[in-house]
Amino acid sequence: MSLSSVPSFLSTPWLRIKRNLQVKNGWEEVSGALGDLGTFIPIVIALTLVNHLDLGTTLLFTGAYNIITGLVFGVPMPVQPMKAIASVAITPGDPLTVPQIMAAGITTAAVLVFLGITGLMTVVTRWVPLSVVRGIQLSQGISFSITACKYILINQALGGGSGGGGARSWVGLDGKLLAIAGLLVIVIVSGVGEVTRDLPQMEAHNVERMENLKMADGKSHSEGNDLRGQSKDPELGSSDIIVSHTEILEKMEEKKMMKKRNWIKSITIPTALLVFVLGVVLAFIRQPSIGKQLRVGPSTPHVVHISRRDWRIGFVRAAIPQIPLSVLNSVFAVCKLSQDLFPSQDAVSSFSVSISVGLMNLVGCWFGAMPACHGAGGLAGQYRFGARSGFSVVFLGTAKLLLGLLLGSSLIHILSKFPVGLLGVLLLFAGLELAMACRDQTTRTDAFVMLVVTVVSLTDYTSYGSAMGFGCGMVAAILLRIRETKFWEKLCRLMPWMSQHASTEQDSATQY
Repeated sequence: MSLSSVPSFLSTPWLRIKRNLQVKNGWEEVSGALGDLGTFIPIVIALTLVNHLDLGTTLLFTGAYNIITGLVFGVPMPVQPMKAIASVAITPGDPLTVPQIMAAGITTAAVLVFLGITGLMTVVTRWVPLSVVRGIQLSQGISFSITACKYILINQALGGGSGGGGARSWVGLDGKLLAIAGLLVIVIVSGVGEVTRDLPQMEAHNVERMENLKMADGKSHSEGNDLRGQSKDPELGSSDIIVSHTEILEKMEEKKMMKKRNWIKSITIPTALLVFVLGVVLAFIRQPSIGKQLRVGPSTPHVVHISRRDWRIGFVRAAIPQIPLSVLNSVFAVCKLSQDLFPSQDAVSSFSVSISVGLMNLVGCWFGAMPACHGAGGLAGQYRFGARSGFSVVFLGTAKLLLGLLLGSSLIHILSKFPVGLLGVLLLFAGLELAMACRDQTTRTDAFVMLVVTVVSLTDYTSYGSAMGFGCGMVAAILLRIRETKFWEKLCRLMPWMSQHASTEQDSATQY
């Protein structure tokens, strides 16, 4: 369809959608689309088997969410389960009912929409220090990695039944050796994700442009002038994206060294796709009767009736611990990570993300779809395995829709036999990628605040761990800010009597 055939009032949205779906490497986009399954599949299996969640309906709605977010944001924005709600819902001995789960999702969504529409989310985002956000990301990355190691080393009863807790056997169709082999293949093929294409798009563009400027103005560069700040070249963008000349040279040298030592990277191997396909094949081998248990046809969505008691239980038990986690991880951390990975994309903001999460659940939860959100871990996982545009999540959403329409809830028979160790492999790399985003905290002050948030978040094993870590990190950041001399100087200017008192004490000390 050519642009000339598009009505004028639709030309701008059409251009934006076309840009958001640009693909450089289709196989990598497909592979990246599956990078978040290490989180998605285990929680969906647990909610389906323990709480009788309608898997077919969940696939239909989450697939639609994926497609819409891919078209709107233009980045591989993940659609994940709300983890705090899921954790409370599958509590042994006292699980939540489907109406209570939906009530928790709707009330959480209502709070996020309120914060987004009123602008409170944007205001808070501006005042939260980067070191605090990095602490949230680091704690989530470490938490994901620990969970992944448990998936690999320990038998898991995802459906709440027996058989969990014991050490996983070394051999077998879901043994440790299988997971370790998957780890080795991914590391050999993609290393730590340091290929040239993993540089953010705008940063790579800036490196190329700065290299051209260096060649055109050799004298200026030979004197070692720093290129940080406003550039005369309009294509270089704003000053906060431009890196120093020394950093540019280091990046270019690093790229050259990577090309020399990483010969295998010239071959495009969609590792996450291979792991997923292997897992599906092994699921059929582990239980050959799966084919007979599958049923053709979609699930029929229906409106969930939520009683007053369901509203109260869902809000108190599940929504209250989920709200701070959604604000911190689904909004703050996602926006910052998206800016780091895709600085040229301006659609991801605290307002747009909070509204997106809110609308997803204000619609889907009324029909029994799993409460869903965006997450920094999912974004990191999809980016780690090759996703670079909205096409990856549009592809994933289309696959979910087709599976939901074709197999409906009977798909649970395949997912329940998927090797958990392989899910752990995908989740491990997602967690590590999220944690590595924190390597820019190089000063002692920033590192201190970041580690305070991380340690407190991981120490508090309740659903309020992230909120506690956030609170402690903000207190630490404020106290450290107060210690700075500039703060006291500003305070003295605002309160003249303090400056007079300080000067009097200083004169007295001098005379003494």
